[in-house]
Amino acid sequence: MKIKYAIFSALTLLFILSCKEKKETETLTQMKEVMAIHDEVMPKMGTIGKLVGELKPLVDSTETGVAYEMAMKDLQAAHKSMMDWMKGFGDRFTSDEILNGAELTEEKQMWLNEEEKKVIALKEQINRSIENAEKLLQ
Repeated sequence: MKIKYAIFSALTLLFILSCKEKKETETLTQMKEVMAIHDEVMPKMGTIGKLVGELKPLVDSTETGVAYEMAMKDLQAAHKSMMDWMKGFGDRFTSDEILNGAELTEEKQMWLNEEEKKVIALKEQINRSIENAEKLLQ
């Protein structure tokens, strides 16, 4: 009976530890995915600035000028969204959590889930605004 109890206890402990390790690995992977999206779109901030600079002198009261203005405002909004997202993300997570995969509390895991959705939407906003501006400038 003692041997069965010892084996059961050992297997239970192994199961619990493996589940915890899996959760930590999933969190680390999710954090890396969020940061990879950020790293993919961050260099596009320079493109946004360049396009705003090209659109600004073309803005006037004509229909085409108004389209340039709308494209410029979309780019500026995308840029602001990126800056706001980075600030909010940095306020929620420590550098150890972001860079080293430190364990997250349940609340922070929920935040990471939210931030993943936000950064995906941000990527779409940035890419869409750049694409629209480039089409107008052709």
